[in-house]
Amino acid sequence: MRKKLLAKNTVASLLSQFTALVCGFILPRLFLEYFGSELNGLVNSITQFLGVISFLELGVGAVVQSSLYKPLADGDKQQVSRVMVSADRFFRRLAQILLGYVLILVAVYPLIVNQSFGYLYTATLIAAISVSSFAQYYFGIVNSLLLNADQRGYIQYNAQTITVVLNTLVCVFMIKLGGSVQLVKLTTSLIYLARPLILRIYVSRMYQIDWKIQYDKEPIQQKWNGVAQHVAAVVLDGIDTIVLTLFSTLSNVSIYSVYFMVIKGVKTLFLSMTNGIQSLLGELWAKQELDELRETFGWLEWCIHTGVTYVFACTAALIVPFVRVYTAGINDANYIQPAFAILLTLANAMHCLRLPYNIMVLAAGHYKQTQRNYIVATIINIVLSVLTVKAWGLIGVAIGTLAAMAYQTVWLALYDSKHFVFWPMKAVIKQFAVDGVTAICIVTLSFVFDLHSDSYVSWVMLAIVTGFSAAVITVILNLIVYKNRMVFLVQNVLRRKKK
Repeated sequence: MRKKLLAKNTVASLLSQFTALVCGFILPRLFLEYFGSELNGLVNSITQFLGVISFLELGVGAVVQSSLYKPLADGDKQQVSRVMVSADRFFRRLAQILLGYVLILVAVYPLIVNQSFGYLYTATLIAAISVSSFAQYYFGIVNSLLLNADQRGYIQYNAQTITVVLNTLVCVFMIKLGGSVQLVKLTTSLIYLARPLILRIYVSRMYQIDWKIQYDKEPIQQKWNGVAQHVAAVVLDGIDTIVLTLFSTLSNVSIYSVYFMVIKGVKTLFLSMTNGIQSLLGELWAKQELDELRETFGWLEWCIHTGVTYVFACTAALIVPFVRVYTAGINDANYIQPAFAILLTLANAMHCLRLPYNIMVLAAGHYKQTQRNYIVATIINIVLSVLTVKAWGLIGVAIGTLAAMAYQTVWLALYDSKHFVFWPMKAVIKQFAVDGVTAICIVTLSFVFDLHSDSYVSWVMLAIVTGFSAAVITVILNLIVYKNRMVFLVQNVLRRKKK
C-alpha cells in the first residue's frame, strides 16, 4: 500500500509540476511581449512581496504535517481532529493578517517602486494578485497538509493540474484580446480559488473531522520550532527579488524572473518527485522501523544527488541559449547574462542537493534541534545579497544565495549522518565528490560544443545532444563508483519489463 500511494503521489506530482512548467513558460513570454520588461518586473516584484506573508506562517504548516503522521498511522481520529482544529484557527488568523498586510502594501508599495507606473495602477494590480493568496490561507492550506500527511497528495496535485491549464488558456485568450494586466491577474486569482474549495469538499466527505472538538493541551507539539526552517525557505525564494526591487531596477527583476522561471521549473520537478517520500519517512520514523528507514534514505540520497547533478549541469549548459531564443525580439533589457546564469543554477542545485537531508529532518520533526543552521543560512543570504547587489547587481544576489545553500547543505548532511542514518561522513564526501566531477565533465563538454541556438528547434537539438552526452558521463562515473546501485537499478527495471 505504501509503495502504491508513493507511486500515485509521485506521478500526480510530476504531472502537476510538468504542466506548471510548460504553462509557466507561456505566460511570462506573453507578458514580456505585450506589457514589456518593466511591467513584468513589477508583477514579479509584487508577487514576491505578497509571498512574504508566508513568513508569518512561521513554519507551522510543516509542524502540522509532522504532527499528523502518528495519529493517522494509529487511526486516532480524535487527535487528527484536534490537530486540524488548532491548525485551522492559526491559518484563519494568518488570513486576517494577510488582509491587513495587503492594505498596507496597497498604500506604501506604489510610493517606493519605480514611478513609471501610476499609484492607482500599481495599487489595483496588488489587489488583483492578492486574492489567491488570501484564499490559500483561509480555505485550503490545512486540507492540503492533511492530504500530504495521509499520503494522498495526489488529490491536490490533480486539482492543481486542472486549474493551471484552465488559467493558462483563459489568460492567453485575454492577453491576445488586449485585456489589462489587472484583469488578467484577477482572473488568475479567481480561477485558483477553485482548488482550495475542491480540497475542502473532498476532505469533508472522506475524513471524519470533528471541527467542534475541544482540547486542553495544545495538540501541535513544537508549534513554533519550525520557525527557522520556514524563514530560511521564504528568504531563499523571495529575498533576491526584494533586494533587486529596493536596490536595483525593475528591469533586473524581470531578467532575474526569466532565469529563475527556468531554474524553478527544474527545481520544482525534483521537489515533486520527493513530495510523497516525506510522509513515508515520517511514518517509518514514527514506527521506528530504522533498518527500512536507512535503506530508503540511502536510495533517496543517491537518486537525488545523481539526478540533480545531471539535470542542473545540463541546465547550466543550456539556459543561456534558451533565454536567447525565449527573449528574441525583447530589446528593452539585456537578458544574456552567462555569469549570473551559472551562479544562479549552482545555487539552486545546492538547494536540491540538500533535499534528502532536509526531508529527513522534517519527517523526524527535528525542528528545534536544527533551527540554528537555518538562522545562520538566512543571515548569510540576506547580508551577502544586500552588500553585493550595488556593485554586482544580479551576480551579487546569486552569490548570497549560493553561499547560504552551500553552508546549509553541508550542515544538514553532517546532522543526518550523526542522528538518523548513522553512517560515516566519508560516504557523504564521496557522494559530493562524484557530483562535482560529473558536473565539471558535463559543463566542460558543453564548452567544446560551443553551444548556440537561434530557434526552439535548434535549441531542442542542442538539448538532445547535451542530454545524451551528459547521460553517458553520469552513467560511466556512477558505474565506477556506485556499481552495486547501478546494477540493482538496471536489474529492477528489466524485471519490471518482463512482468
